[in-house]
Amino acid sequence: MRSLNFIGGEKGGVGKSVVARALAQYYIDKGRPFTGFDTDRSHTTFARFYADYAAPVVVDRYEGLDQIALPFEDAPEEGIGHSVIVDLAAQTAAPLARWIKTSELLELLAELGVQVNFWHLADAGKDSVDLLGALLDTYGEGPRYVVVKNHGRGSDFSQLDASAELAAAQAMGARVINLPELHEASMRKIDRQDASFWAAMNRRAGDDALGMLERQRVKSWLKAVYAAFDDLAV
Repeated sequence: MRSLNFIGGEKGGVGKSVVARALAQYYIDKGRPFTGFDTDRSHTTFARFYADYAAPVVVDRYEGLDQIALPFEDAPEEGIGHSVIVDLAAQTAAPLARWIKTSELLELLAELGVQVNFWHLADAGKDSVDLLGALLDTYGEGPRYVVVKNHGRGSDFSQLDASAELAAAQAMGARVINLPELHEASMRKIDRQDASFWAAMNRRAGDDALGMLERQRVKSWLKAVYAAFDDLAV
């Protein structure tokens, strides 16, 4: 199925770009066509790590946001359809919601057979719970919600687990997955390389090249992340 994936969480530092990059690598490894859109002018995920798949978006202009839907304009060819990943910058919820509602995007994409997924990256804080509630209030039933517990940003998610917001999300069919923590030093090396996960695992020379066991840890991390994505059927 073709899909539009909004990777959000509204606040900064919850791991949105990491999930966007992991989903991009997942599509590449599965041989699935996709386009990645950056919405943060100062922190570009796709232009930096997956440049061959990247396109920028100006969030505060409808003309910019309209680019997100263009890959779905043509009917899909036989086989696997095109998907889109949007790495949402912090505090983009309001302009995004105005564009989606004014354009009746969810209704249009439903007619075209495109699955819309809102990914909510959560740390262990209460504000992630509150922001999940705001997301549900904005869009209600219709899109699919994926709540991601980012264990790189906290270990005790009991507040989220016990919340009315998560219960409401699950009543709407939301899925909850765990994003395991990737060793911080390894992630810093990958970031300094400006490399995809694949490129980082296959680079052997240079100051920021991963060592043998570091490459194995990244491989193991991706395997766990891919298993969660497989279960979501994204």
